[in-house]
This record gives sequence, structure tokens and C-alpha cells, in this order.
Amino acid sequence: MIQKPMIIFGAGGHAKVLIDVLHGQSASLLGITDPDPRKRGENILGVPVIGNDDVISNYHNDSIELINGIGMIANEKKRQQIFCIFKRKGYTFANVIHNSAIISPYVELSEGIQIMAGAVIQPGSEIGTNSIINSRASIDHDVIIGDHVHVAPGVTVSGGVQIGDGTLIGTGATIIQGIKIGVCSIVAAGAVVIRDVPDGATVMGVPAKVVK
Repeated sequence: MIQKPMIIFGAGGHAKVLIDVLHGQSASLLGITDPDPRKRGENILGVPVIGNDDVISNYHNDSIELINGIGMIANEKKRQQIFCIFKRKGYTFANVIHNSAIISPYVELSEGIQIMAGAVIQPGSEIGTNSIINSRASIDHDVIIGDHVHVAPGVTVSGGVQIGDGTLIGTGATIIQGIKIGVCSIVAAGAVVIRDVPDGATVMGVPAKVVK
């Protein structure tokens, strides 16, 4: 399969990590888009900022692939919005998977997912579209992760967990087996989740409790 040239959204830290991964895989990177006009002409790890998102329209939707370099933080939907806007225009988002990630061949990966250095994903798991499994995250067997989810660095997700769309699992959190995390929820950094989390809730602490 011939790899298409790629354009990356966002000139921030998450994009830098993705570029580093893609350089190691000899990907063809055309440039980076960013809404901040002051960044035009800058480069990140040798990849130039070529303008705002409007420049994507200069390329036919089957001639390039897109990389969503926008990170996901609490209550921030920009990453999801970018994905949905350009999918409606017929563009494809590439998967970015670090060479050191350990992924069972019995894992289902959707479009636009990003799996970073040292992540482990065990058999029977499913990763939804536009989701991030960040550095050293551990996803055990039969875990179902929805669309637009960010599993932050160092998270441990035990077997049989379900994580709803648009949810953020903070750095170093632990989720025990069989737990269900609702849509658009937030699990704070370092939390230990031993009970189901409802839709739209924020939980924190050891054990984790709903605070919002």
C-alpha cells in the first residue's frame, strides 16, 4: 500500500509527539495547519506551518491523509470538531501507532486513532475513532473504548471496562475490571475507579468519587 502525503492539524505539543513518531516511519509530511497567524512559517521538527485549516481545501480529499494533532483536555471539543468537519468533507484520518506499542492482533482499531510509545492493548479490545491511547497506557482484554476518547499517559484500564464517547481518563488513573465509564466524563489524574461513572460526571480521588 502506497502511503499518501499527510497534513497535521495543530502546532502544539501533541502534534510534536506525532511528528516524531511519523519521522521514525518515514512518512511524507506536507505541513501543519494552525489558526494562529503568528505561527505561519514556523516549523516543528522540520515540518512547516503552512497556514490555517482552509489550506486543506487545496488538496483533493483522496490525495492526502490528515493527522489530528490537537490534544484533548477537559471540556475541550476542538479535536472532535475538527475530525467531524473534515470527515463530512470526505477526507481520511490516518492512524498513528508508535513502533514500541504492543497491540494484540485481536484488537479492533478504528479510523484516526493514535497509540503512543509503550502503550499495551490486549486481545478483544476495541478503540473508537479519533481516540488517543497515550504513552505507557495499559489496556487489558475486552476493553471497549468509544470515539473521541483520550486515555492519558500511564493509565491502567483493567479487563472488561467500557469507556463512553468523548471521555478523558487522566494521567495515571486506574480503572478496575468491569467498570462502565459514561459518555463525556472525566476521570481525574491519579484516580482509582471502583464504581461505574455516569454520563457527564467528573470523578477524582482514591477511591474515585463524583465531584461534578
